[in-house]
Amino acid sequence: MKISVIQLNSQTNKQKNINEALSIASEAIKADAPDLIALPEMLSFCGGTEDEKKESAESIPLGVTTQALSKFAKDNKIYLHGGSYFESAGDKIYNTSLAFDKNGEIIAKYRKIHLFDITTPNGNDYRESDTVLPGSEIVSYKALNLSIGCSICYDLRFAELYLELAKQQVDIIMVPAAFTLQTGKDHWSTLLRARAIETQSYVVAPGQCGEFPDGDKGMRQTWGHSMIIDPWGNIVAQASDGPGWASAKIDEKYLKNIRSNVPVASHRVL
Repeated sequence: MKISVIQLNSQTNKQKNINEALSIASEAIKADAPDLIALPEMLSFCGGTEDEKKESAESIPLGVTTQALSKFAKDNKIYLHGGSYFESAGDKIYNTSLAFDKNGEIIAKYRKIHLFDITTPNGNDYRESDTVLPGSEIVSYKALNLSIGCSICYDLRFAELYLELAKQQVDIIMVPAAFTLQTGKDHWSTLLRARAIETQSYVVAPGQCGEFPDGDKGMRQTWGHSMIIDPWGNIVAQASDGPGWASAKIDEKYLKNIRSNVPVASHRVL
């Protein structure tokens, strides 16, 4: 399997964001012929006020983002991991990932479990729980002959989620993100590599890059550095600065050799 991670700079114009995401994905398909495209967190709406976030939320599967991703997967005969976007949920919303098969059918739905309620080192406050409800289900799915586990952004800091995915014997773990500049520059690649090493899985991490408007808080910055990491912890592909993509092959033989040579799964006692 070959995977392409798509790096975006999504803003608050939903249709423009969708068009840009699928345009870059089309370029990746033409250049690298991936079997699976992975999009970042908040692919169709990033930033805005709390009210605008709620207004951008959509029903699944009838919403415009879901329909666009389904059609793209079907038209291009590829698997598509739809990063994440806002799903309607009454007075609040979910931060939801969908995965699509080559026929455009939804094969997985994951709602972000861990919500980003922090103050970054530069004093910026983020309170995702003001708007977003947490999910509760650990989700994996099959693509070709590989098992893929789901997570989103801030989930990355919670090893127990990834160990549960490892117990499900996933081969690949998705981490679509909109990591902040402040946290990303110090922790992004370190945490991704740690998750790959401890689970002995490939980690696929498409991200948002650059600035986006965050309501009355002004402009915020995301870290980018979308990447694919092998189960030994090596970065095997990384996007350049700005919107774009990076691609890598998932080497099943290499994956099996690592798990055979260092049989962590059989040694786990907790």
